[in-house]
Amino acid sequence: MAWKKTISTFVITNLVCCTGLSQESKQTRELRQKIRVESNLVVLTVTVKDDRGRLVSGLLKDDFHVFDDEVEQSILSFTDESLPLSLLILVDDDLKWKEGTQMARSVRSIIGDIADQDEAMVCRFDMLFYPGDEFTSASMKFMAALKSAQSAAQPSPPYIPQPLLTDRVSTTGPPSVSAPTYSGSRPSKALEDALYSSAQLLQQRPSDRRRIILILTDGLDEPKLNHHSHEAVRDFLLQNNISVYALASGSVKSKRKFFNLTDYSSKTGGGIFYATSTYTMELTLTRITEQARHDYTLVYAPTGNNPSSKFHTLRVSAGPGYNATTRSGYYTTSSDTPNP
Repeated sequence: MAWKKTISTFVITNLVCCTGLSQESKQTRELRQKIRVESNLVVLTVTVKDDRGRLVSGLLKDDFHVFDDEVEQSILSFTDESLPLSLLILVDDDLKWKEGTQMARSVRSIIGDIADQDEAMVCRFDMLFYPGDEFTSASMKFMAALKSAQSAAQPSPPYIPQPLLTDRVSTTGPPSVSAPTYSGSRPSKALEDALYSSAQLLQQRPSDRRRIILILTDGLDEPKLNHHSHEAVRDFLLQNNISVYALASGSVKSKRKFFNLTDYSSKTGGGIFYATSTYTMELTLTRITEQARHDYTLVYAPTGNNPSSKFHTLRVSAGPGYNATTRSGYYTTSSDTPNP
């Protein structure tokens, strides 16, 4: 197809645009070092938007207030630069023809948003989970993984019966070629299990990185195919400080089928976005990565919260007229504390 022929030019152009993101600031390096050394810190990534939904930049440490179990905490470290990303892109293989074609064309736009200090892996799912080879920061390896995902996400054309042309037209008897039949219309994919497996891969990445799952899907799921419940997956994401961003192939009017994805994104401090065409999908993917890079990072050592609770609720405010979002809470477990 034509878009496949132009992908190399697109990739080269966007990789050149990324060169300005390759160096970490001294402030970010110091923050990462602090996270590695300390074991009792809670790290929050916070997105701030105004009342019109626009990302807000330029805020200072004193603009933020962090509440752990409704007890205000003292912010020890702050940066307005996002941590390097550990990004797992999860592509839905089981899409309708139109949606699958649009999704396959749109995933190429992600390449331009990967910086040198980031790492990424491309995985796929239907009723099974197909992990990528490895997390990589090498642009050529990542490009190859994306191209493979594009090929898999683009489904075969739907079957269209063709008339049988012969010299003699017969109106009686059985047809010469029987048309294929399809059983049922239930989705044949396990979305919950795919997210859980993705989180297991991200769990192994250093905790001084921003762990993100970016899922591209139509939101359909078959509960009977899943071995993990929605609640178990959500808790596992929170335990490991993993944010879920979703590109939903469909209209916001049909958001009922995206209920679980909306819950994942809101609870983990991510986001869900809706798109109905290749063009809007590409713009939306750029918007998602922009938001992930626009986060503020706040670090504190919990004091005065509920010591008997295994789960601690979180709330962040950033001043009048601003909406600050972060994960809904964290678990007091070894998996939630930074590893040295």
